[in-house]
Amino acid sequence: MTTIKLEYDPLLENVRAMVQEEETINHFLRGSSHGILNQEEDQAELEGYLSRAGFEAHSEEHLVVKKVFIAKLESLRECFPSANTCNSRVELFKPIFVHPPKYFQDRKDRDTSRLGISKPTSSQCISFEYNEYFSDDDVVYLDVVRTAELVSLSRAFVRAGPRELLHFGPSHVNAAIVTCGGLSPGINNVIRELTHSLYSAYGANQVWGIRGGFRGFLGLKDFEPIVLTNEFVEDIHHEGGTVLRSGRGGFDIEKIVGFLQEKDISQLYVIGGDGTHRAILHIHEECMKQNLNVSLVGIPKTIDNDVDYIDRSFGFLSSVDAAQASIRTAKTESMCVSPRGITVVKLMGRSAGYLTAYAALGSGDVDCVLIPEVPIIFEGQDGILHFLEKRVEEKKYAVLVVAEGAGEEILGPSSGKDNRGNKKLPPIGEYIKKKIQEHFHEKGLECTVRYIDPSYMVRSVPANALDTVYCTELAQNAVHGAMCGYTAFSVEIGSKRFIVGKSLVADRTA
Repeated sequence: MTTIKLEYDPLLENVRAMVQEEETINHFLRGSSHGILNQEEDQAELEGYLSRAGFEAHSEEHLVVKKVFIAKLESLRECFPSANTCNSRVELFKPIFVHPPKYFQDRKDRDTSRLGISKPTSSQCISFEYNEYFSDDDVVYLDVVRTAELVSLSRAFVRAGPRELLHFGPSHVNAAIVTCGGLSPGINNVIRELTHSLYSAYGANQVWGIRGGFRGFLGLKDFEPIVLTNEFVEDIHHEGGTVLRSGRGGFDIEKIVGFLQEKDISQLYVIGGDGTHRAILHIHEECMKQNLNVSLVGIPKTIDNDVDYIDRSFGFLSSVDAAQASIRTAKTESMCVSPRGITVVKLMGRSAGYLTAYAALGSGDVDCVLIPEVPIIFEGQDGILHFLEKRVEEKKYAVLVVAEGAGEEILGPSSGKDNRGNKKLPPIGEYIKKKIQEHFHEKGLECTVRYIDPSYMVRSVPANALDTVYCTELAQNAVHGAMCGYTAFSVEIGSKRFIVGKSLVADRTA
């Protein structure tokens, strides 16, 4: 028999004390009235806790926010009576797994056939059992960092999340989901979680999937809408792309609004970019004109990661992962060429170089990065040609990565547009390859230059783990916002918190 002597551990006690004080501080800051301390003794006690926790009081003027400008939000509550009389409490659908079925209670019994269950029909991950309800007065500050140069004004968005009071009676809700524009990793994840949240968290009546973008509203044979179920969307998040198919164009406001009326749609979820969000505002205006009680929800989608106010767009990091695979291939190609090898990789990014820059930095294999935000200089001691010549002499190879929208100041803007209505971009990748070949030929140096264009490959991959979690929370908060009556709004993550705001991307110039 072994006897273990338990001794007093002062370090452990200190840790426990610190944890307890942190919990007390959070309790005081949140309080019972959203963090409002009305009594002087409470204020003094809180200051004591903060001081012992290692915080010092400062009275600098630039740290004080005297006025906050909160992004506007439209609510259907202002125009239409809410379910079961205005501002009433709506009983939510039973939380998931509060009383789990026997299959989940007894995991030792693997013979589930006798229970009549071959497998769980779905694996939802939303429940109101442990949720904290948020108030419409809860906000997320946009200007988190305060410096001496900042004025005492700040901006904020309404915090996303479940509300205790709903506008729609959940059991009467018919919703529709449509995806527009180009692909992005995570679209299927958003569709899946929208469906799960509507059915399983709120108990919605029916969820329609609109196929082929806005063309799905036109009544075309190849784009007939389908009814989404938990079973149908259960495994779609393992695949890239969109199970509903996407599309550009086909916007017909009369037929879209007509479909909403015909199917008694009360919530329309649209996944798309800036053009799609402008369309959402158009649909919203028409619904208001026709006195339709419909919530319009936008979920911003772009792998360029160039949406203002938000931390990042969904699918961006998954695309960065995919782009790094091409960069590794480019490095291998360059290293295996004798006597010198250079590989040019072109990545997506029409007017922003976030994807290109993150992929290059994340790989650690890139010698030169060219993005739209920085003009390209070819010639001279500070030019990229001289830099590549030196780099190749040092290590016999080099990798250059360029965003598709870079170099317009050299090649000039294109006057034409592609079949999607976007401005055509000059062939910067091929141009750079040619310039490098000419430079080394003039110098009398043998060099093999290769060109890789994986553009569309990086956006059609499945979402990685981080984007999967992000898309799940994004969809859940979109449903929360629609259920409480917000309309013509977008949901995203800002300052590491989920936010809702009107026209997060719709006001950007095309």
